[in-house]
Amino acid sequence: MRVLAAFDKFKDSMSASTACEAASRGIREALGTAVQITQAPLTDGGEGFCGILTNAANGVLETHRVCGPLGIEVSAALGWVNASQVPLAVRDYFDPSTGRIAIIEMAAAAGLEKVPIKQRHPQHCTTYGVGELIRIAIEGAADAILLGIGGSATSDLGLGLLQALGLAYIDSNHHTIERIVPADWARVQHITGSIAVTLPALFIACDVDNPLLGANGAAAVYGPQKGLRAEELGSFESASARMASMLCHYFKQSEMLCNRPGSGAAGGIGFGLQVACNAHYVAGFELVAAWLDLEHKIAAADLILSGEGKIDLSSLNGKGPVAVAGRAHASDKPSILCAGCVEPSIAERVQRDFPQCTVYSITPEGCPQSQALAEGPYNLGATIAKVLRKQTPL
Repeated sequence: MRVLAAFDKFKDSMSASTACEAASRGIREALGTAVQITQAPLTDGGEGFCGILTNAANGVLETHRVCGPLGIEVSAALGWVNASQVPLAVRDYFDPSTGRIAIIEMAAAAGLEKVPIKQRHPQHCTTYGVGELIRIAIEGAADAILLGIGGSATSDLGLGLLQALGLAYIDSNHHTIERIVPADWARVQHITGSIAVTLPALFIACDVDNPLLGANGAAAVYGPQKGLRAEELGSFESASARMASMLCHYFKQSEMLCNRPGSGAAGGIGFGLQVACNAHYVAGFELVAAWLDLEHKIAAADLILSGEGKIDLSSLNGKGPVAVAGRAHASDKPSILCAGCVEPSIAERVQRDFPQCTVYSITPEGCPQSQALAEGPYNLGATIAKVLRKQTPL
């Protein structure tokens, strides 16, 4: 029997690679050592994006010290991949002359997990370190840069990143504001400087389609999980609109870019990169699926296992484990989804849409969250072993 284990991360519990390993232990416990297991760790552009894609293409990982979200240096990975090592379907994203591709993971330099819970607030977080990684990639002669923007702590419109690339923000005393964060925005009187590097093609891997502003925008939807309080939303939204307008005016771009789908992803970093750097969005899961040759792996398997930390309404947006279940369904293959937390109505919908798919929570009833997170790998393996023992062999 051939089984594909294609898991995304279980946030605050285990990485995608750890989840695949835990699932594999459960598979072997239930089906024995003769079972053939293929592991394909998934990523949505957040944690793991750089390592998963770089390793899948036999690339090289480097570690650099850059500015973290709170202004304190952190270690962040940067991946180098030769375009000839990725599947043909991926090469279509890039110019035929592309040789070296730099893989950057926003979360490595500006991720929410880099900020202690009590210090999380978008007013005080910057994307400056992401800009430093882009500069390093350019200095390393990247022909293209692929940036994954999931898992961010920031909501700074990418202004910190653009500062690292050469922009400057000037206050009423004609002084440059160093390492700008949203808390400084009220002091900004004008923008000066320019992008001081020659950018190669820059691609943003993203599945989020939120606009920058409004009820479905960056602050309203994602601000609370980053520490923004309800009573702060109005003022933060107004400040965001002012800085977005200022940036568009400086680069002679239409303010309609604020309404473009995806401009609100990761606190507007894609918006800033589109305005100033002509960056291009690519569908994150579609790119990752092609990069990992997921279609071929599904076709070669008898059973597909996938999952992530939580299966809820956001899981239905064409990405991650539910997308894997959809592809398994299209290939007439059974699939099993596991998550730390499952919304029953969403599980019912998935199982209705994909009749050969079953959905399970791995968390024992009544288990405290802290314990569930700590015991995630064990619970995942145990759940899979239990489920597979009950199934009729294929």
